[in-house]
Amino acid sequence: MEKAINRQKILLHHLNPSSSNHANQSSSLSASACAAGDSAAYHRTCTFGDDVVIVAAYRTALCKSKRGGFKDTHADDLLAPVLKAVIERTNVNPSEVGDIVVGTVLAPGSQRASECRMAAFYAGFPETVPIRTVNRQCSSGLQAVADVAAAIRAGFYDIGIGAGLESMTANPMAWEGSVNPKVKMFEQAQNCLLPMGITSENVAHRFGVSRKEQDLAAVESHRRAAAATASGRFKDEIIPVSTKIVDPKSAEEKSVTISVDDGIRHGAKLSDLERLKPVFKKDGTTTAGNSSQVSDGAAAVLLMKRSVALQKGLPILGVFRTFTAVGVDPAIMGVGPAAAIPVAVKAAGLELDDIDLFEINEAFASQFVYCRNKLGLDPEKINVNGGAMAIGHPLGATGARCVATLLHEMRKRGRDCRFGVISMCIGTGMGAAAVFESGDCADELCNARKVDDLLLSKDAR
Repeated sequence: MEKAINRQKILLHHLNPSSSNHANQSSSLSASACAAGDSAAYHRTCTFGDDVVIVAAYRTALCKSKRGGFKDTHADDLLAPVLKAVIERTNVNPSEVGDIVVGTVLAPGSQRASECRMAAFYAGFPETVPIRTVNRQCSSGLQAVADVAAAIRAGFYDIGIGAGLESMTANPMAWEGSVNPKVKMFEQAQNCLLPMGITSENVAHRFGVSRKEQDLAAVESHRRAAAATASGRFKDEIIPVSTKIVDPKSAEEKSVTISVDDGIRHGAKLSDLERLKPVFKKDGTTTAGNSSQVSDGAAAVLLMKRSVALQKGLPILGVFRTFTAVGVDPAIMGVGPAAAIPVAVKAAGLELDDIDLFEINEAFASQFVYCRNKLGLDPEKINVNGGAMAIGHPLGATGARCVATLLHEMRKRGRDCRFGVISMCIGTGMGAAAVFESGDCADELCNARKVDDLLLSKDAR
């Protein structure tokens, strides 16, 4: 009973407007409105202007670093097109944007901050619009979106952009300078320096994830991504980028427009992956085929208060509900999503069964399979258009890329797809997750299950 009451309180907290602008609005919301027998069917209306909503989310294609379509493209030339797209395609005045936050990982901080500012000018933003970067490693793009949502919710501004950027061609993963010898005194600190591939091997060994399970997951990721590309499911989220490719032998420059992810292995077979040798450990199971691809790319998400979106007549792609970041053992950093997802879902007043779609970053097949199995998730709900093993993982951009992929897929699926989750593991031992709600799901409990009592059905069992 206590659990049911607590869940009702959380739901009502999300539903009740806090803004003084809505003080005079009458509302019949009560705990009974949440007692419909399905926590995914709680009563909402579109009048709550304090919701933080997403009105646009776009990404570039993701390309293989050092040999893909963006190998000769400057990082700022990756970011500028998506920043420009979220403004032009919504007709929002760029001067109204209160802040731009860009998740990015590998480049020197001051250099990347300057590149992002330059990209904003390329995209047509005036000098009055500020910009900054954020680095929470693999979750940086999602952290940027969460930071903007939090700032809007706090009243710092009404409109903001959360973005992500990484050129792993220009900025490969490497440790610069010496390591503090003090690290030898702290095992967990030492584990922060483990190669990510070794943490993948640790997860596989500790939790019994077989090589075959990993290879099968990779084949399925490529199969789904190839099918999504062939059917045009990515077209709504990808912004074509006009750039150049330089022939390494002749130095000849060729103008190209990149609009398709170039790391997807069409027709990938299990037999092909089985022949690949382990990369990080002689007798290991992690290979180039069942790991995320090192990639270049960018993404941008335009967020604002619901009341502002309604005033501007903008369609609402999704609603930002909750975000969480948690810490885990650095030696098995890949388990992060298994720890973060339940926290984020609970904070939204939901249960795992309420989530219709998941975008879980496939840093490595070992950790992806472990998290999926640990949480008991339906494989048909996860990465339905493929994941990072096929599409790629430009570290700082992945979180924002996942927002674009998730929300566009939710829109395609309509009212039957209400809640979505994005999650990823994070180097040095963390996990992040966020819950989003479809933008068109104001209803009158039309999808509620009938129950014989007034308790939330899942809590009453």
